[in-house]
Amino acid sequence: MPFRFPPDFVWGVATSAFQIEGAAHADGKGPSIWDRFCAVPGAIADGSNGDVACDHVKHWPADLDIAASLGVQAYRFSVSWPRVQPSGSGAWSNPGLDFYERLVDGMLERGLRPYLTLNHWDLPDALQSQGGWANRDTVHRFVEYALGVNARLGDRIAAITTHNEPWVIATLGHESGHFAPGVQSRATAMQVAHHLLLSHGLALQALRFEGCAADLGIVLNLAPVQPATEAEADRTAARLEDGKLLRWYMDPLFLGQYPQDMLAHLGADCPRVEAGDMDGIAISMDFLGINYYSRNVVSANGPWDVHSSGRPVTAMGWEVYPEGLTELLLRIHRDYAVPPMYVTENGSAFVDVLAAGRVHDPERCRYIEQHIAAVGNAMQQGVPMAGYMVWSLLDNFEWASGYAKRFGIVHVDYATQQRTLKDSALWYRDFLRQQHLQLAQGGPGFHTLEQEAVVAGV
Repeated sequence: MPFRFPPDFVWGVATSAFQIEGAAHADGKGPSIWDRFCAVPGAIADGSNGDVACDHVKHWPADLDIAASLGVQAYRFSVSWPRVQPSGSGAWSNPGLDFYERLVDGMLERGLRPYLTLNHWDLPDALQSQGGWANRDTVHRFVEYALGVNARLGDRIAAITTHNEPWVIATLGHESGHFAPGVQSRATAMQVAHHLLLSHGLALQALRFEGCAADLGIVLNLAPVQPATEAEADRTAARLEDGKLLRWYMDPLFLGQYPQDMLAHLGADCPRVEAGDMDGIAISMDFLGINYYSRNVVSANGPWDVHSSGRPVTAMGWEVYPEGLTELLLRIHRDYAVPPMYVTENGSAFVDVLAAGRVHDPERCRYIEQHIAAVGNAMQQGVPMAGYMVWSLLDNFEWASGYAKRFGIVHVDYATQQRTLKDSALWYRDFLRQQHLQLAQGGPGFHTLEQEAVVAGV
C-alpha cells in the first residue's frame, strides 16, 4: 500500500513528566498523588517510585538531542503541576517554571515543536487532600493553572492538551483504585470524569479569552470494543464497555450530552451536572488526540483470553491488533464531527535485552510500522489525520508496573542513566528520512517493510 503522508503531517515522540523527570523533591516541588500512591505498600509492582526515574530534569538537553536526531518535528511532553504550583493553587514556583522555559526553548533550538500536556495524571497532593477531582473546586484550580502555564510558555507552544486519558484518571484512579489516588467508588469515578471534562472546556474558553495562540484539544485513550462472540450477552456487554470507554467521553465533547444508555446503567452513580455544564464541555477544539494500543474484546463470561486469537501479545498482555486503529479512526470520523486528529500515543512494551551496545527489538519495529500503515489506511479512506507520535521516547516509570515494563524506543539503564537507541528508534529515524526523501522527490512516501525488501532485491 504505497502512501505518501502529506508534507504537513506531524511526526513525533511522546513522554510525560512523572514518568521521566525525577527530581521529586528539588526546587520546592510539591508532592503529587503519584508520589503519595507510590508510598503505599503493594501499589507499585516492583516497589519503586518516580523519585529519580530517567532523571530528565538533569538530562533533558541530551534527551532532546536524541529526539531531534530521529527527525521528528514534535515533542509531546507534560508539565508537572506540583513542580510549577506546589499546592495546586496560590504561589507559583519560579524554579519549576524556569525548568519548563529552558525545556521549551531547548525544543525550539533543535527544531522541535512543543506539544504540551497540562495534566498527565500527577495532580498536586494538596488538592487531593481537599477531594481532588471529585471536588468541583478543582475544576477552577485547573483553569487557573492552565492560564498560569500559558502566561509563561504559551507564546512558544504549538499545541496544548488539557488532559491525558481522563478515563484512566476516573476509572483506574477512582473506581478500581489500581492507579493513584487509589479510590474505589463508581459514583466518585463518574463525578471525577465529569469534572475533568468540565475543566477541559472551561480551560479552553479561558485560554482563548486570553488570546492563546496554541492549538487546543484533549487526548483520550480509545479502542474498538468488540464482542468475543455473536451471542447476545457478549454483544450487550461490549456495547456497555463501549459506552464506558468511548461514548462517555466523546458524546459530551462532540454531542453535548452523556449517552442515555449509560445514564440508565449508572443510576444513582450518575454525576451531578449543573446548569450550563454540558455547553461548557462541548466547546470546539482545534484537535483531538487519540492514544491507541490494542482493541478491547468483551465476554459476558469473564475476561477474554488474549492468546485465543493467535496474534502476538506484548509484555503488558495486550494483543497486537493494528487494524483496530483504522477501525477506530473510521468510526470516530463517521459518528462525530471531529477536528483533525493525532495519534498522540502508540507503542508497545516487550522484553528488551541490551547486549554489546545494541537493543534488537524487531517486535516493536513491526508494531510501529503496522500502526503507521493503519493510520495511512484511515487517511486513504478520508479520515483527517494531523500526526502520529510514538510512545515512548524513553523507557520510563510505567505507573503501577514500575520499571518492569519498557515502552521506550530508547533504552535507559536506570543505574547509570545511560541512553541507548534501540533498533526501533533507528527504524523510525530511517522511516522518517525515507518520508522526507520521497516527499522531496514527489514519490510515494510510504512503504511497508515487505515492500522495502522487494525494492532492495531481498
